[in-house]
Amino acid sequence: MTVLVPDGATVRARPHRPSDPDIVATIGGTPLVALDRLFPPARFQVYAKCERFNPGGSVKDRAAKSMVEQAIATGRIVPGVSTVVESSSGNLGIALAQLCNFHRLGLVIVVDPRTTPQNLAIMRAYGAKVEVVEHRDPATGEYLPARIARVRHLLDTLPDAWWPNQYANEDNARAHHGTMREIVEALPAAPDYLFLAAGTTGTLRGCAEYLHDQQLPTRVVAVDAVGSVIFGPPEPWESSHRRTIPGHGAAVVPALLRPGLADRVVKVTDSECIRGCRSLLAEESILAGGSSGAVIAAIGQSASWIEPGSTCVAVLPDGGDRYLDTIYDDQWVESYLRQYLPPTEQERETI
Repeated sequence: MTVLVPDGATVRARPHRPSDPDIVATIGGTPLVALDRLFPPARFQVYAKCERFNPGGSVKDRAAKSMVEQAIATGRIVPGVSTVVESSSGNLGIALAQLCNFHRLGLVIVVDPRTTPQNLAIMRAYGAKVEVVEHRDPATGEYLPARIARVRHLLDTLPDAWWPNQYANEDNARAHHGTMREIVEALPAAPDYLFLAAGTTGTLRGCAEYLHDQQLPTRVVAVDAVGSVIFGPPEPWESSHRRTIPGHGAAVVPALLRPGLADRVVKVTDSECIRGCRSLLAEESILAGGSSGAVIAAIGQSASWIEPGSTCVAVLPDGGDRYLDTIYDDQWVESYLRQYLPPTEQERETI
């Protein structure tokens, strides 16, 4: 481009800064905020690690960045050539869509009917191809095994395809060494308790490994879904509960899980997730996603055994803007929770 200037004028070019960050470089470094209104600090202090401030909107940005960039660095995938294939209930799919678009990689995301139209639209906007598994696995009654079966089929049929396999990929867990380091560095001392949602168990394992390596005394509380098999077979009473809210819990035991990662496990229902989300919004003005509500509900359940004066950190995986048609929609909540309530007198009369 030619720039014409008056005689004697000086052309001032904007200096180039090699350190200018791209969008991927902004992943991590999320804020830690106090939840003093929801949990008055006179009893114990609670802070929230707000992962919605990652550019893709969730904690899954960290795992996606770690897995994809390590695969590129080792030559397992090649920008402009390879296709990434993964199963996701929403957030990882969005995170991978952003990363794959940035690195010029093809992407196929396998989802199920629980994935919201908004999440599907976001993934497609980034250029991802989305395949929806319509039927649950006959053996387990869950969608996840059916999604994994579709992923394996795609790996056999697509050229230069690669499966990150978030449930077994060590780089998923390694990404969260940084998550835990950020938490520790933001506080005067390591927290007494860390509450986090367990799904792939990547966040759980990564944070627990960092605490072990640094010889820190923080106790880890894993928040699981009622009906999940992550930490063992469900109790008989859990069989009547079908999980609808994604983001925590699993129908298979993740390969990343190791014995002893969690000091305690707290299970929550979908209705408790909803109440957790809505109380967080009402008291703290934080619009959070379903698994964030699960973490908040778990802290409430644990209040009786948390020692006075303790410091707790809750990892809030994502924001609530992707749950406006479900968790934050009164009509949806009423219709969804109705299946778990005793029939009304009018309903009994029609039975």
